[in-house]
Amino acid sequence: MPSLLDIRRRIRAVKSTQQITKAMKMVAASKLRRAQERIQHARPFAIQMLRVLNSLASRVDPSSHPLLDERKTPLAGGRVLLFVITADRGLCGSFNTNVIKQSGAFITENPGREVALGLVGRRGRDYFARRGFEVRYEQINLFAQLRFADAQAIAKAAIEAFVEGAADSVYLVYNAFKSVMQQRVVVERLLPIPRLEIEAPAPGEAPAVDYLYEPEPETLFTTLLPSHVEIQVFRALLESAAAEHAARMTAMDAATRNSAEMIDQLTLYMNKVRQAAITREIIEVVSGAGALR
Repeated sequence: MPSLLDIRRRIRAVKSTQQITKAMKMVAASKLRRAQERIQHARPFAIQMLRVLNSLASRVDPSSHPLLDERKTPLAGGRVLLFVITADRGLCGSFNTNVIKQSGAFITENPGREVALGLVGRRGRDYFARRGFEVRYEQINLFAQLRFADAQAIAKAAIEAFVEGAADSVYLVYNAFKSVMQQRVVVERLLPIPRLEIEAPAPGEAPAVDYLYEPEPETLFTTLLPSHVEIQVFRALLESAAAEHAARMTAMDAATRNSAEMIDQLTLYMNKVRQAAITREIIEVVSGAGALR
């Protein structure tokens, strides 16, 4: 049985841990508010641009621009560049584990596919770099001060790999922010730009109307498509940043509550030990007094 001094020391240690987790929860909540505002402002434009570009890609010849070129599909083999977006730090529950697990499933679900990795975030970098995977891009410590230039650098690496033929498709794996309590792992194709399935018109119906381009389609695609890739990468980074802060706030809140429960249990146990010690001393005194009679 541990002594009262040992129990008191353990209670003080748990209380110190509780203060740390409570402070980390407050910091995560403060960062979450800012990250949530950024993703809420960026998401409508990025989603609308994705919808327009997907519709545009389905109506034009894929050979009109390199970023629209449909090559080997991932299910039929081919070379894939997979960008894995994780956090730089831990203490955020299963945030990093879920992304890494989904990335591993993506890699192993088709053994005939060649997968190279682009690693964004220290946790994903540390995990995959030790396991012998081919790494073509690596970036850490960008979530402390996330900028659009970071997304541009990632998009540039993705576009260069796709255009030069080093990859037949480019995918993103990241945690999408849904709410403070819920994040969802997303596997999203970045390149080639996905095409919508347009149904053939029924007999008697007019065919789908094509777009009118101003300026010429080649000039428009050269400017618009790389910007679209940059925006989608930036949205994924913002989603991941907000989801990370939400996961950390939730994890620290759970740790704070668990610390409070442990303190209550240790205090109750300490009182029982102290009561047993007092009872034993009383019995010793009474027994000694009885022996003197």
